[in-house]
Parts: sequence; structure tokens; C-alpha cells
Amino acid sequence: HLDLSGIAANVEIAGPGFINIHLSDEFVSAQLEQLRNDQHLGSEIPASQTIVVDYSSPNLAKEMHVGHLRSTIIGDAVARTLEFLGHQVIRQNHMGDWGTQFGMLIAELEEHLGEGERPELALGDLEVFYQQAKKHFDDDPAFAEKARNYVVKLQSGDEHCRALWQQFITISVAHSEAVYKGLNVTLKHTDIRPESAYNDDLANVVADLQKQQLAVEDQGAQVVFLEELADKKGNPSPVIIQKSGGGYLYATTDLAALRFRSHQLHADRILYFIDARQSLHMKQVFTLAKKAGFVADNVSLEHHPFGTMMGKDGKPFKTRSGGTVKLTDLLQEAVERASKLVKEKNPQLSDDDITLIGRKVGIGAVKYADLSKTRTNDYIFDWDAMLNFEGNTAPYLQYAYTRIRSIFRRAGLDQQPDRGQIHIASPHEKSLSMQLLQFGQVLDQLAREAHPHVLCNYLYELASHFMAFYEHCPILKEDVPEQTRESRLAIAHLTAEIMSTGLDLLGIEVMEQM
Repeated sequence: HLDLSGIAANVEIAGPGFINIHLSDEFVSAQLEQLRNDQHLGSEIPASQTIVVDYSSPNLAKEMHVGHLRSTIIGDAVARTLEFLGHQVIRQNHMGDWGTQFGMLIAELEEHLGEGERPELALGDLEVFYQQAKKHFDDDPAFAEKARNYVVKLQSGDEHCRALWQQFITISVAHSEAVYKGLNVTLKHTDIRPESAYNDDLANVVADLQKQQLAVEDQGAQVVFLEELADKKGNPSPVIIQKSGGGYLYATTDLAALRFRSHQLHADRILYFIDARQSLHMKQVFTLAKKAGFVADNVSLEHHPFGTMMGKDGKPFKTRSGGTVKLTDLLQEAVERASKLVKEKNPQLSDDDITLIGRKVGIGAVKYADLSKTRTNDYIFDWDAMLNFEGNTAPYLQYAYTRIRSIFRRAGLDQQPDRGQIHIASPHEKSLSMQLLQFGQVLDQLAREAHPHVLCNYLYELASHFMAFYEHCPILKEDVPEQTRESRLAIAHLTAEIMSTGLDLLGIEVMEQM
């Protein structure tokens, strides 16, 4: 016998195997009161874990482009949410600052410096510089040989090469950090632990795998054959960890990084936000890391893949000339388009306000258009759709938030209103309240599954419920009883708090007016 007294208003059988439980207004009101006093807004706080989140991680050979957007903003939303739920989150930006392309770039930089040019000027446009170096490398055998020699020198610690490489890295990182600032993501300089950080451990990784008789020589290379990932014909999956010439591979570096994250950072969970094309690579590395004891059995290794951003033509998103779209250009265009829209809607705003609001709306629109799609799917990048002030978009949610805040300004209550008791008395109040009470469950799901779209969908539903509540439940009209007004103000305030918290977890800024 289930006692629902004080919880359910009525219970009814609704066909075979279905029971409808209608919660009482009093119970819902009491739950909302608890929510108002809970700094985690209804989220169950689990035992705190140490969670490493590997995201963004661009190669430093060129400027960040649209291909880096998804890892950066999805990983950031998940990291923010895990932190909000009380976990110790260690962000790891595994930047690609090592490898053969750096010999080519150092050789190109050396030629520029020979003319007395300063590195920061030579690298003013990384994309152009990289293309020049690549063309030089492909067209000029003498230059290509010089570049290969620089790789050997760089890897053996030659001081001059290291100095040039370091200048290149410093300027490249500055480019990336400007993008992070523009995108409003939480990655800091101290979160960078690049590929080169693991250089000294790569020989140890190979030696340990040889010692355990996991790595065997195959045509001069060191290879691990994983029976666990055998194909349909029973052939084991080969993982090369050292080339015949002695060079190491991405798998070797990734194994060293996993060992560091497990043994030094003491991670309980390690999350990777890397695109779906790397799925086999990640499976191989995870399987081998566990098999070799580099990572303890109880550590959860998770690859959270994502699809590709597509243009309206259904092909990967490019510039009109078919080139790669730089993230700085994309964000600048977003702000310009949004500012134009804001000015059209509010011509009386000052230029400073238009710039500020345009930035928040434009960047928010780009991020939300991505985060609101199921992570594993490809999606179409569409300026008109993402900057629409109606529908499941960031501008709609930002506008809904400002609408709520305007109620308090009109009531002369800019700060938190007097804490009147919440009394649910109408279907629209109850419907909105039930939505508010689901916030914690949504965050728990996001933390478990690393799917930010569940939070986006929730916030859109919440905004829609609020708009219906606002239309049917007057707050500031003179004939509204004071107790009802205070209750509705409290519900509105809680809605604004959950909306701003949810958007902040997605890395999207709100504003008091638009």
C-alpha cells in the first residue's frame, strides 16, 4: 500500500498498466519553497569525484577554425555543469604543439627572421604563414630537407630550434586564448598541458609495454595487437606505438597522458570531447591503457564524440571560396549580424549598449545553435535560424529572461523580491512549477551522459511555460490580491534564476534588457 496523502490530489487508472498521479497544489508549493532555498536548485549532489575533461585541444600549427568549435563549447558546458554539481573538475587542453609540421614552420620562420623581421609580425596571420610554409615544403626539396633536419634538432633539444619553436607556440597560444575569451569559455592558460609535456615519458611507455610483452616488433615498428578489438574475421586490432625509424605516434602520447591523468591527477572519470572520426583510436587507447595497468580498472574512460558542422549545401562548413572558416571571423560575423538586429529592434539604444548586447546575442546564438543539437549528429549552420528571436534559440531565451527581469523593474523590485509564500492556485502556475522542479534531474542527466542538448530543450520548455504563465496569470495588475502577486513574483524570480543558471552552464550570457 502506497500512502500518497499530502502528495497526491487524486489518483486514477488510465488504461491497462497506467496510473495517473496528480500532485496536490500544496505539495508542489512546498517543493518550490525548498527549491528557493537550495543553492543547487534541486540537483542531488553526489559524492564528489575528480573528473578530468579533455576538450578543445587544437593543433598549434594554424589558427583555430570552425572544426574546433564543437569540442570547445560542448566540453566547456559539461565541465561547468560537473563543477556546479560539486565535482572537482580538472580541465586539460591537450594542445598539439609537437610533430613534423613544426620543422617546416621553424624553417619558414628562420627565413623570415633572416630578413630582420620580428616573429610576432611574421606570424601575424598564422593561416597565411602556415600555407606559405606548406607550399615551400611541397615545392622546394632543399627547404623540405632543411625542415626535416629541424624536426630532428627540435626533438633532440637544440637550443636555437627550441627558442624559435617556443616563440611560435607563444604566439599561437595567444591566438587561441583570444578565441576562448570571445567564446566565453572557462579554459585558462594553466589548463594547457600540451603534447610536448609527455615527450620525456614516451620511451617509458614503449619500454613498459615491451616489458609486459604487449608490444612486439613488426616490420621494425613496435606494435600492440589487441584481441579485444578483433575484426569480424578474428584479426586483432593493431596499435603502432613506435615507428621503425624510432618516432612516436599519437597513441603513444595519449597513453602517457592517460597514465598521468590516472596516477598523478587521481581521476575517477576521464572525459574526452573529440570528433566521431577518432572513435576507433580512442577505443584502442582506452583498451590498451586498462590492459597495461596505466589506468586503474575503476576509472571511467569516456569518449564523447560529436558530428560535423555542415553548410546549407550539406557539406562541411567552408568559406565561399572553399577555405576553412577561422573561428575569429565566425565570431566577428556573429556579433555584427546580432548588433544589426538589436539596432533594428531597439534604435533608441546607445552604440555602447548595442555593441554589448550584440556580442552576447551573437556569441550566444552560435553556441546555442550547436549545443541544442544532439551531440552525435551533424548539423546545418544557418545564420537566420540561430539569430531568430522566436523558437528554440539563444536570442529567444535571452529575451525571455529580460522579460522576467522587466517585471521586477516595473514593480520597483530590481533585486530579489520580498520572499512571500508560494501558493499554487492555477493550472498555468502549476505547469510552470512542475517544469522548475525538473531542473536538477536535467543537470544530473547532462553530467552522466554529456549531452548539453537536454539542458537546451529544458530551458526552451521552461521559457514556453513561463510565457503561458505570464499571459494567463497577471502579476502587477491592480486587482491582483497581494498574496497572489507575491507568490507569482516568487515563481517568476525562481524562473529567472534557473534560466540564468542554465544559460550560464552553457556558457551563454544573459542581460537585463535587450
